[in-house]
Formats: sequence, structure tokens, C-alpha cells
Amino acid sequence: MKNLIPRGKLIAVGGNEDKGTYPTSRSKRKYYLNFFELGILKRVVSESGKLDPRIEVITTASMIPQEVGPIYTASFAMLNCHNVGIMDIRTPEDARQPEYLERLLAADVIMMSGGNQQRLREMFAETDFLDTLLRRYYAEPNFIIAGTSAGAMAMSQHMIRGGSVPDALLKGAVKMGTGLNLLPSAIIDSHFVKRGRFGRLIEAVALYPKLIGIGLGEDTGVLITEGRLVETIGSNLVIILDGFDIAHNNAAAAKKGTTLSVENVRMHVLAKGNVYCINERKFYVSKEAMGVAVS
Repeated sequence: MKNLIPRGKLIAVGGNEDKGTYPTSRSKRKYYLNFFELGILKRVVSESGKLDPRIEVITTASMIPQEVGPIYTASFAMLNCHNVGIMDIRTPEDARQPEYLERLLAADVIMMSGGNQQRLREMFAETDFLDTLLRRYYAEPNFIIAGTSAGAMAMSQHMIRGGSVPDALLKGAVKMGTGLNLLPSAIIDSHFVKRGRFGRLIEAVALYPKLIGIGLGEDTGVLITEGRLVETIGSNLVIILDGFDIAHNNAAAAKKGTTLSVENVRMHVLAKGNVYCINERKFYVSKEAMGVAVS
């Protein structure tokens, strides 16, 4: 599928600081979908082309699925979407159950929750479920795959699976792995602004300079169409890092813990409505500005 143009759509959401997937003893905050109020879930629904689409929420990445699932259901219900199911797939054996494959085939929207992105790869790798997800994404124009936080990061082929912010821009601060390969041309990072993840995305782009780095701010997402047009949705910002013209770059050769030295990384800051074309490596103020028909 490398050279095929996907007909489906990806919606990757950066997450929000007030809905942490891992509650701590110091924080009694619950899991809130604050981006609902900012229209991102509404956009997920509208891009499906249906008033009440069949939505399946995959809570595999989360360690608190019993809290996450019902809140997604309630949030979509506020948009008059009541045809929502929860897929709490906990093991690779679960992912191979015929019931989940049937539900995937019937869904208009697949939504992946936050948590640990590595779990998504571990549960779905080499399954008919992932093969079917990819096939539908490439073949069906209104098929939506959305993900927040870990669910967004897992869309990449070369996926950030972790990394230390205090050690940013030291070799080894970013930990890379293999994602779901929905977006082979880019690397996605989430909670980008408040958690200060610029350094680890720079290292990721330096390691894979032919790929685009997409840093998602909180309460913000991107709608990706044709596998190449990245439109910002939500209230915050999106950072694009382009390493295509990198000259000097010691990321591959440097020893772990030593300082990175990278020349000529290009950065773009996208607000709501701005568009970045991955193929052209070019910023546009809007889809109208680049001559794309807007429905």
C-alpha cells in the first residue's frame, strides 16, 4: 500500500492535561474529554458523513478502560450519536476474536483512546483486525480512524514509544518503536506544548529525516486526508518539523547521552484551519488557499 493514496481520513488528537490516563495519588482528577467542547469530536462525527455513525472506541491503550469507555459514550451521546460500542481488547487473542472483526467491518468511525501506544502495536500486530483496518482506510472515502494521545502516536509507522523530556536533545532521549503504519510519512507526538516535547521530536526527525514530525498541542488535533494534507483542528497549535534539508546531523553516530548536533531543521506553527502538505513540504493558510475543494 506504500504508493496508494488513502481514501479514508485520520484524525489525530493531542490530548489534554486535565484527562490523564494514569491518575496518581497526588491527583484526584478524572478522565475528561475536554476537547469535546472545542468541536473535535463533532468534527470526527461530521467527517463520517452521517448524523449518527456507528462508532467503535478502542480502549486497549488505557489502563483505566472502565472509566474511559463510558465517558466516550456519554460525550458522543451529547452529539446525538448513540450507536457507540467499546472494544476493550486486552490481549492479542482478544484482537483475533471474530466478534471484533465483524464490529470493525460495520463501523464508520474507529476511535483509539489514550494510554500506552506500545500496547496498541502489541495487541494488533499481525492480526486480521489491523489488516482490515488498513484496507478500509485505503479503500473507503468516509471511513474515519481517530485517536487521542497514545491513539494518535500509534498511527505512525516509526512511532515514538517514550522518551525523557529532561534529557531532550541528548542522544537516546527518544525511544522509537513500530506503530500501526497508518501514516508512514510522518512521526506524531502528543501533549506537545505543555509537556515540552520539542527535543524528542527533533531527535526523531533527525533519526528519520525523510519523515515529517507532527507535534500536537493539547486540545488540538489534525485531520489528515489523502495521507498528505494535514489540517489543524481545535483551539491550540500544531508544530511541524521538516528534516528533509538537514545538512550536518550526528543523530545516528552520536553516543548515548551526548549532545545532538543537527543543522537546518525547518519548523512551521499551524493554528486552526492552517494546512501542511506532506508531499510538497509546504505550509498553506487554508485549504481554500491551496485550491482544495472544501465540502
